[in-house]
Amino acid sequence: MTQPEPDGLRRRLLQGAGLGALALACPPLRAQPAVKPLLIVSSWEISGLAPAASGYIFTRLQVTETLLDAQDDGTPKAALAASWKVSPDGLEWHFELRPGARFHDASPVTAQAVARSLNLARTPPGVLSMAPIRSIEATGEKQLRIRLSSPYMPLLSLLAHSSTMILAPASFEASGTVREIVGSGPYRISKLEAPHQVETRVSEHYDGPRPAIAEVRYMAAGRAETRSLMAESGQADLAYNLDPASITRLRQRGSVNIASVTVPRTVVINLNAAFSGLKDLRVRQALSLAIDRPGIARALLRDPELAASQLMPPTLAGWHDASLPPLQRDPVALKQLMREGGWTLGTEGWRDTQGQLLRLKLQTFPDRPELPVIAGALQAQWREAGFAVSVSIGNSGDIPLAHRDGSLQLALAARNYAIVPDPTATLAQDFGPQGGDWGATNWSSPVAVDALQRLVRGGLDKAQLAAQRKRLLQTLHDELPLIPVCWYRQNVAVSKRLEGVSLDPLERSFRLTGMRWKA
Repeated sequence: MTQPEPDGLRRRLLQGAGLGALALACPPLRAQPAVKPLLIVSSWEISGLAPAASGYIFTRLQVTETLLDAQDDGTPKAALAASWKVSPDGLEWHFELRPGARFHDASPVTAQAVARSLNLARTPPGVLSMAPIRSIEATGEKQLRIRLSSPYMPLLSLLAHSSTMILAPASFEASGTVREIVGSGPYRISKLEAPHQVETRVSEHYDGPRPAIAEVRYMAAGRAETRSLMAESGQADLAYNLDPASITRLRQRGSVNIASVTVPRTVVINLNAAFSGLKDLRVRQALSLAIDRPGIARALLRDPELAASQLMPPTLAGWHDASLPPLQRDPVALKQLMREGGWTLGTEGWRDTQGQLLRLKLQTFPDRPELPVIAGALQAQWREAGFAVSVSIGNSGDIPLAHRDGSLQLALAARNYAIVPDPTATLAQDFGPQGGDWGATNWSSPVAVDALQRLVRGGLDKAQLAAQRKRLLQTLHDELPLIPVCWYRQNVAVSKRLEGVSLDPLERSFRLTGMRWKA
């Protein structure tokens, strides 16, 4: 096994994350007993007990369950609901619960308990508030009914989101506030120290197969270097959200395995289609033609396959259209487009017919550390193509605010199109008539709106579903309300003592129940 970094460097990195004494107290794997807890480290903090705030931590740790789960391609599958059906008019959904499901306090998972959790989840910012729900009610001990005011086919996908996780009645105060997490998953919480740690053990009341990993410990560490060192030294068994430099180093040293999966998240440039200059489709197309996507993916993400040829990555096969011409760099074509639009290229950049210089501001944020670096690369590539673009790095919340007040010009962000497993709900939010905080700004297309409305209403056979998705994707590709830059790959450092590790492309679960220690 490769030796860990010198203690001085390791201590500085770990203390920089606020975890110095705690993490340094954990000896390397070779000194650990075989029954030690599996330690997961990532960047995600536990910001509270409210499902909409931190539910994703508890669902990923398989402490809580949702009514529905999802296949890797986003299609629904059973979870707490063993079966479901919809009325012919699409207005009533009926669910039959898993008969043996119990909460961690041994109480049965009843339809009444499920209805209570889901009704509380209807309050924004929970995703269930997006659905036109009239009522959620129990119709029997294990039977649940959801009534809608209009058909909404993404409902099943919303019911797989972590903000709709189902909690036992004992979890709530009388006001509906969550006081503790009592779920129904294969693991129960044994210790919770928000925002950085949670410990779990196998639940004796789980109605499924008993997991091979008996105890799990989760730790949030803000710095990628810290997470990498914890994996390399054997302190962490699974380390998520690693930066490209750390991944390269870990691969070279060979002390851990690296597991990877492409996820449906795309680095995109949001353009304000009402801003001077950006109203012209030819300018948006020219900005796209100036981008060297393979170069950015290769140099900054260390993975040339992540160059985005279209909005959706191949991970969600039903939403990736192989027939679309790939987005690519073409300096000759961009100059022709700009000149057709009446623009003249001078020493300072492109000027319109009135002689006004096209100046643009690109906003981004450091929450995802690759974004400011990509923004710098885009600025240089655009400068080479004659576009004068300044970069502003602020808070992630600045972009929605700029979208709402109309001051947005360009913004660089990483959009997860599988916030819920079926992208329809997210796309309807981003590209509806009014656009969205992370979607279109002052752009709307009758074709896109019609396709989205048909997808939301449902009632489509397989061929009709594919046709409406194709209409939508083609329109977004042609009109560029967003410019795709790169796709994402989740890379995880995995201890060589672990077997059965499988990464979820939808990032819903750590899939702990499939893991085991090597003999």
